[in-house]
Amino acid sequence: MSVDPLATLRAYRRLAPWNLRDLAATAAGILARAAVRPLNATAAAEPSERTIRYYVTRGLVSPPAGRGTAASYSYRHLLQVLGIKLRQMEGATLDVIAREMVEVTGDVLERRVAAALGAGLIGPDSLRVAGAGRAFQAERSVTETGVRSGYWRRLAIAPGAELHLSDSHPLAGDREREAKIADAVRAALAAHLPASDGSAR
Repeated sequence: MSVDPLATLRAYRRLAPWNLRDLAATAAGILARAAVRPLNATAAAEPSERTIRYYVTRGLVSPPAGRGTAASYSYRHLLQVLGIKLRQMEGATLDVIAREMVEVTGDVLERRVAAALGAGLIGPDSLRVAGAGRAFQAERSVTETGVRSGYWRRLAIAPGAELHLSDSHPLAGDREREAKIADAVRAALAAHLPASDGSAR
């Protein structure tokens, strides 16, 4: 049975959003398993957290949602990181890639990445990277009807706090409602934090 690289790539959307560490690990894992051969040593380097931060400052990658440890990265961010590394592997400089990224749409970028990775692209169910966070872990959740496997969506709340929603939950994937839930949880946490002057709220 033939593999559709585009469909395989789109399966990664269910893992988003990522924190910076997991975004770097996901992109590095995909590139390593795809076994795309680079033309130079710079392109061979795995996309690290530091590299992705640099891409953001250069305007190659869109800024994340949130700041600091609460920053989260979407499926589009993954496409941008993969697109940059793949173009580097083809010999393009960052200046050339920066100009291309301004003009390329999400759909075009997605198709370019899928085509470049080709049959070597593996799905998230097969990707296991040492040291990666929950983005790689196929979790099991017990429901009233039994046990089912699935992935968990991570909603950044505050430094040190995340809300996890199973992909089988009715609210998972509805970005507007997820944002409202995150805001409500954020407000509830803030209400229980000590005031900056040391007094309880």
